[in-house]
Amino acid sequence: MGKSRQTKSKGVPPDLQESVDSFLAYLALERGLAKLTTEAYEDDLMRFSKHCASAGRSSWVDVNLGDIESWVKVLNRKGHASASLARRISAVRTFAAHLVRSGLRRDDFTELARSPKMKRSLPAILSPEQAALVVSAPDTSKPQGLRDRAMLELMYGSGLRISELCSLELQAVDIESALVRVRGKGSKDRVVPVGESALKTLQHYLKDGRPKLSRPKTGSALFLSARGQALSRKTFWLSVKQAARRAGVDVPVKPHLLRHAFATHLLAGGADLRSIQEMLGHADIATTQIYTTVERTALSAAHRKHHPRGKKSSS
Repeated sequence: MGKSRQTKSKGVPPDLQESVDSFLAYLALERGLAKLTTEAYEDDLMRFSKHCASAGRSSWVDVNLGDIESWVKVLNRKGHASASLARRISAVRTFAAHLVRSGLRRDDFTELARSPKMKRSLPAILSPEQAALVVSAPDTSKPQGLRDRAMLELMYGSGLRISELCSLELQAVDIESALVRVRGKGSKDRVVPVGESALKTLQHYLKDGRPKLSRPKTGSALFLSARGQALSRKTFWLSVKQAARRAGVDVPVKPHLLRHAFATHLLAGGADLRSIQEMLGHADIATTQIYTTVERTALSAAHRKHHPRGKKSSS
């Protein structure tokens, strides 16, 4: 057990820890969840385990509804946002259901637990003009600029998540067919089309950028850091912020905003929702449907701004 893992489990009774470890192995091996997702489950469950231990619980058989309700009260007092609370409760619910399936409990202690009410917020909107400015902002006279330009083009042009983009390997891109194979959430693969603009910048990067970033021990990662290693999400996040500053865009630009722009602009151009769902890798079309609300909001704003009868009367 590593030092960080030991720190997480400090103060947790062995029986509680053993069941959590078994559940995490199930998520990784049987359900094929991504490492980051599994780590998020681990963090939430270890927090809850410590709370249960402080209440005198040494086995999951002893844990009851009152334990999760008291934990939620503690999190509320600490100022956790509704989204954070909902995620933590969801993790415990999934774990509790696993305990029942595994025969470790006869009942689900979370069955009557109440989740905080969530107001689903709309993604921020980036106009096509703003997106174009951000994507074209990197200095392509440098290898890092060629890399960033290609990454921005792929994120906006193909709707990739930042984790998907940074984990791409050379063999994932089929230049001739203009397709990229992406490993998404839950280790599920999908094939996404690559636009002409993204293809050109990618070819430019592969010819003049990547060879200059590559080192003797460089592997098959597509996008490389200055040290010749796979570019980290944190470094690309900084590259996106730098591109937004260079572009002079007044919207707070985060990597995911370009993915939102990809979906919103496709919808505005007439693409059907099912196709967008497939390209984004959403398991549930309800997740994709939020972009229809974004598009209606944008249309309403345009109407209010430009139509002579759309503006509110001052009287």
